[in-house]
Amino acid sequence: MAQFRILGIVLVVVLVIGSFSVFTVGEREKAIMFRLGEIVRTDFEPGLHFKMPLVNNVRKFDARILTMDAPPERYLTSEKKNVIVDSFVKWRIQDVAKYYTTMGGDETRANMRLAQIIKDGMRGEFGKRTIQEAVSAERSQIMEVLLAQAKRQAAPFGIEIVNVRIKRIDLPPEVSTSVYRRMEAERARVAAEFRSRGAEAAERIRADADRQREIILAEAYRDAQTIKGEGDAKAAAIYAEAFGKDPEFYALYKSLSAYRRVFGSKDDILVLEPESDFFRYFKSAEPDKR
Repeated sequence: MAQFRILGIVLVVVLVIGSFSVFTVGEREKAIMFRLGEIVRTDFEPGLHFKMPLVNNVRKFDARILTMDAPPERYLTSEKKNVIVDSFVKWRIQDVAKYYTTMGGDETRANMRLAQIIKDGMRGEFGKRTIQEAVSAERSQIMEVLLAQAKRQAAPFGIEIVNVRIKRIDLPPEVSTSVYRRMEAERARVAAEFRSRGAEAAERIRADADRQREIILAEAYRDAQTIKGEGDAKAAAIYAEAFGKDPEFYALYKSLSAYRRVFGSKDDILVLEPESDFFRYFKSAEPDKR
């Protein structure tokens, strides 16, 4: 009975010692093995590994891509205007030994150091550019420069910078008001310029239309006068031909036409001498043979 008890105790001790001698490394982890506080190994593949109990100890770190979401910060542009920039950094542990040595394996400390690196980089990049350049045209260029700088500065800490992104660039309220007023004034100037050009074009179109109208009226009057002249000439020729055939009838016709025009109304009054030639066809039913 005592032998079984001793055997049981031995098995328990072996299991305890075995549990302290085995450790696992996951696919999303990086591990460091220490021997009495000194780093002895870092190249662990995912799986089961062994260590010396009481002599070796192991620390594990997250090997996935981590995010450092920096709070919005103010930066001065080349115009000495403030902009509020909200950004984030994607990073991961590349060299776990350097990471532990420089950062003590503390993720919060690493985020603080990366935040300082990004702030310094942004301060320099925004200081070279105007608000318009920073907000629109050169925003992607700023992120490329920041990524290259951050990679170079984070490498001694065993950190790999995967990406640096600017989420938003805002203007402080006092700057926004000034910018909006300037934009409004610029839009008003452009609108006034467009209206001026429109008025100029309208005047030009009206002047051209008036010129064409005068030309058309002049040509129409010319053509009308030409046609009227041709008509009068033909009428005169016809009258002359008729007068030549029967002068007395022509004189009677002209007199009747004159009577019709003069005596258009019963109230018309005409004061003439009775012997006037105008009434010669009223004096006798027989035509004058003169």
